[in-house]
Amino acid sequence: MNTPRPLEIAVERHPNPTPADEIAARLTNPVFGRVFTDHMVTIRWTEGTGWHDAKVEARRPFQIDPACAVLHYAQEIFEGMKAYRGENGQISLFRPQENAKRFRNSAARMSMADLPEELFLRAVEALVDIDRAWVPGGDGSLYLRPFMFANESFLGVRAANEYIFCVIACPVGPYFKSGKSAVTVWVSDQYTRAAPGGTGAAKCGGNYAASLIAQTEASAHGCDQVVFLDAAQHRWIEELGGMNVFFVLDDGSLVTPPLSGTILPGITRASIIELARKEGLTVNEAPYSFDAWRDDAASGRVKETFACGTAAVVTAIGSVRHTDGEFSIGDGGEGEVTRRLRTLLTGIQRGKVADPAGWVWNVKS
Repeated sequence: MNTPRPLEIAVERHPNPTPADEIAARLTNPVFGRVFTDHMVTIRWTEGTGWHDAKVEARRPFQIDPACAVLHYAQEIFEGMKAYRGENGQISLFRPQENAKRFRNSAARMSMADLPEELFLRAVEALVDIDRAWVPGGDGSLYLRPFMFANESFLGVRAANEYIFCVIACPVGPYFKSGKSAVTVWVSDQYTRAAPGGTGAAKCGGNYAASLIAQTEASAHGCDQVVFLDAAQHRWIEELGGMNVFFVLDDGSLVTPPLSGTILPGITRASIIELARKEGLTVNEAPYSFDAWRDDAASGRVKETFACGTAAVVTAIGSVRHTDGEFSIGDGGEGEVTRRLRTLLTGIQRGKVADPAGWVWNVKS
């Protein structure tokens, strides 16, 4: 039996790449998600043909038909991941296999084409390799955005027969404003992010679009992020607008909401759970209510709270605002457990701490 040959990714270098001195200037203090590298990867899928026409090419706008399915029925998914430059110059990714698996799960939930994990990884690595000059050193990183959307031109409610997978990248610094040791969050009692049976566990654009009104509400109250409660009872804490959440109790244990199908299975979340347990900390994946959070913060039972995700990494929550008032977590700054886990995680990501679990993926040149 003949094994099918893997799809080859053709490389078409940018005819006028950004000069080195200009790249260096843009890497000085990049605004998150505003500065982009020279290239992108595109791969097309059509019914009956499968994946084809894979290439690295100069970053450019897409030309789509007004009837393009994604514009009308929102078949779209994406991932968020980072490339890091170690002190020795080695460029690496953090657990990209998990992004590839989650991408497939999101595609299945949205009834989209199934992208093999191996092809996802080769596409990401190809972009990082050709744009490696854009990977910052120090505390910066290259944020990678693999995404897929329905590209068929038709008006009708069904799964599309054509898709485009693409990877773009942008150099980034901190997600939140520099100098903040902890952020302030707003607890929404009016809007919900996801409901049982919905798309909460998929990384699709619609989830984020639905969250924006709550994020606007949070900003109006002087907050950095919004916290969502469950859709059924408006009681149980689920996650932030773009991050998972952990609570550190006075006995040293951690609590985080369980993956019930309404919460995104964060790769940073999973890594924090594993690292904390290896550090001898107890982690309970269990429901935790907003009332308990407020009362436990007042009594001192909750010592720390932090959010985590690819963009924000590990970020302390210092103050919580809601319709009936406000309360602080601990002294309002970053706690010892939060700092310890953040330092350990970022140390592994940047090659400063041993990686016994094999999470770091070195990019070949």
